[in-house]
Amino acid sequence: MFRIALHWQILIGMIAGTLLGAWLNIFASDRTVNLSEGLPASVVTAQIVDSSERTEIRYLTKDDRSVSWIIDPIVSGDRSVRSVAALESEDSLAASLYLDHGQSTAKRFGNWFKRIGGLFLRMLQMVAVPLIVTSLLCGILGLGAAEGVGRMFRRTILYYMATSVLAILTGLFVVNLIRPGLGQDIAKNAKLAAPVKAESLGDVLFHQVEALIPSNPIGALVEPNFLSIIAFTIAIGLFTLRASESTRTRILDATSAGFEVIMALTTAIIRLAPIGVFFLIAYVTATQGVGVYRALGLYVIAVMVALAIHALITLPLILWFFAKRNPLDYFKAMAPALLTAFSSASSNGTLPLTMSAVEERAGISNKTGSFVLPLGATVNMDGTALYEVVAVLFIAQLHFGQNLPFTQQVIVVITALLASVGSAGIPHAGLVMMVIILQAVGLPIEMQGIILAVDRVLDMARTSVNVWSDSCGCAVIERFDLADATPPTPAAPVA
Repeated sequence: MFRIALHWQILIGMIAGTLLGAWLNIFASDRTVNLSEGLPASVVTAQIVDSSERTEIRYLTKDDRSVSWIIDPIVSGDRSVRSVAALESEDSLAASLYLDHGQSTAKRFGNWFKRIGGLFLRMLQMVAVPLIVTSLLCGILGLGAAEGVGRMFRRTILYYMATSVLAILTGLFVVNLIRPGLGQDIAKNAKLAAPVKAESLGDVLFHQVEALIPSNPIGALVEPNFLSIIAFTIAIGLFTLRASESTRTRILDATSAGFEVIMALTTAIIRLAPIGVFFLIAYVTATQGVGVYRALGLYVIAVMVALAIHALITLPLILWFFAKRNPLDYFKAMAPALLTAFSSASSNGTLPLTMSAVEERAGISNKTGSFVLPLGATVNMDGTALYEVVAVLFIAQLHFGQNLPFTQQVIVVITALLASVGSAGIPHAGLVMMVIILQAVGLPIEMQGIILAVDRVLDMARTSVNVWSDSCGCAVIERFDLADATPPTPAAPVA
């Protein structure tokens, strides 16, 4: 019986979701309502004008007080907020009027698309922690000795640091070439974001050192804190290698059985990926207006070009020269994971699918994939580090009207590299990283609010690059491990 390959199913779901969302955005995103009945007791009349670009809410109270609000991702105003969530914290009555009476058809459907797509993400998150624990333990115990674990760890970290540096330099080159912030007046009309809590780079890095030692391993599993989970699992694996042979055998047998069951469950969930991707993409395209992309077009182009260079040139060259793999074949093997990463914008959420694709489609051993991928999903942020550099230099161009001096750009590169390593486990890591880099070069941290309007789509793109880099790392490290395992050819006897 003919069966469409999974990556084609996901691509079809992505295209269908894009078309549906775009149709809703174009034809069903505008709504104007004038209300005088069915309102809260304190409200006499209300008018709501909703579109994909902005929302205006006006209402008159019984004490003749006129209230107006604007929800707009870019334009500033005395009574302007960026999202419905922000409006709820400022004026819950205005937010309830909008949610109950004023949402356009596109946004109503978009919210339901998000909720349905979220069910697929929850299923992936459900298996992520048990999959990391069982696969990582199997991988460590399969290495056979602590020396093997140390060697693989060193190679993994070296690869991740090298690709992060290459990604950052790519972003630096592109943003200096395109100069998206010069000649723009966006900052004059932009509503600055509320300051994010600022931390020094040293504090952020030390928090990650603290995360390596979970005070409550069970709590780390529940949260989940992936850095704590990985560190604790590696420690258990290393000390299991030092235990007696009978103990090692029992633990390996139990872990292998658990891994087999979790992988079977993961495989079943992965079959739902086309449906999940359809709803997630439909949500984004139905609710995201094109106006923000017109205003920030050059910035979006700069980020996308830099990500494309890293994903389509730098990483394939590494695959070709170091892993001796055909980049196109490897890309096809990883397509389901990359498409899901793009639609979900979550490296950790995509991890089960990435592990399945690496082992079952790309032919990487479980020993390598189970060690490299969980670590990469936590500490390898090629796409994010690249994005941060472009964003900070874009903000600097807006703020100063010129490029940062070379010495300041060097500071941006170094800080972005260190911050990308220290971002694991931090909620909204991108914002925290950007605050650190902005502080390092003396830029106002509130200016990051300018770029938040387009962050969702850029987040999807950089997450795909993060996952692609992790996947390429598996192939590179696998080849060097195989080279170590191959015994040298004995020299021919001398006649």
